[in-house]
Amino acid sequence: MRRTTDLNTGLTHADITPRSVFLNRRSFMASAAAAGIFAGSQATARDFAGGETPNTLEEITSYNNFYEFGFDKGDPAKYAHALTTDPWSITVDGLVDNPGTYDIADLVDAAEIEERIYRFRCVEAWSMVIPWNGIELNKVLAKLGVQPGAKYVAFETLVRPSEMPAQRGGGNIEWPYREGLRLDEAMHPLTLLATGIYGAPMPKQNGAPIRLVVPWKYGFKSIKSIVRISLVDQEPPTTWNMLQPREYGFYSNVNPEVDHPRWSQATERRIGDGLFARRRETLMFNGYADQVASLYDGMDLTEFY
Repeated sequence: MRRTTDLNTGLTHADITPRSVFLNRRSFMASAAAAGIFAGSQATARDFAGGETPNTLEEITSYNNFYEFGFDKGDPAKYAHALTTDPWSITVDGLVDNPGTYDIADLVDAAEIEERIYRFRCVEAWSMVIPWNGIELNKVLAKLGVQPGAKYVAFETLVRPSEMPAQRGGGNIEWPYREGLRLDEAMHPLTLLATGIYGAPMPKQNGAPIRLVVPWKYGFKSIKSIVRISLVDQEPPTTWNMLQPREYGFYSNVNPEVDHPRWSQATERRIGDGLFARRRETLMFNGYADQVASLYDGMDLTEFY
């Protein structure tokens, strides 16, 4: 297991920002948020998808899994409009130097938001290419001050049945939706806290106002509408692993050589290609192997799937 000081981010426990300095940024960032800067900076998008054409905004916002709003792909777009996203706060706790409940403007430095085009691969064997706006998670964690004993980062989604109809009953999901990463995965420069798509604020059906994006893992690992971030020393429980541990491992890295019991992972259907288009071969780690494969050196990926 890698510890914080072993990572390529260059961040150590000594790099943390004192809480007082952290909170003094609030006024500036609140102004930035009001101006819509959370949707993205003026910088040119960075292509991490090998030049592949991004899906349209309509495709990205109309075909979603966000089970708090229903189990059909069209349910999030149909029902998410009722979600209140302003104000929004995130509770940070566990092994951090600056625990507390923060407005997004306190956590996300608007000046550090950038546009990145990533491949997105669902475990159901469909995929998209999405231009996200966001900030590297490691920058937020560094400001919070990750303590040396932390080994994992746990996340929770909002529970608000009055606005999220599927939380009122049905299915076997225990709310809140939970996800987690090993600390070195969370600190990897590819891991984003995303606040927008295509230069606009994050659509509600895509996880407004802030969500995780981990491009080398199946999409369900990229938890939406985050309200809690916890630094912990034990592997945290995650929703799909709790429901079906034989089908959904904690890691859930995109791997064409390890099939899901119900879906081959060797190929994928790119949304927007058309019903009769040929399926595409799935890439190891969703095409990000050069950047992330070393995180799993020595691990049997058929066991740690």
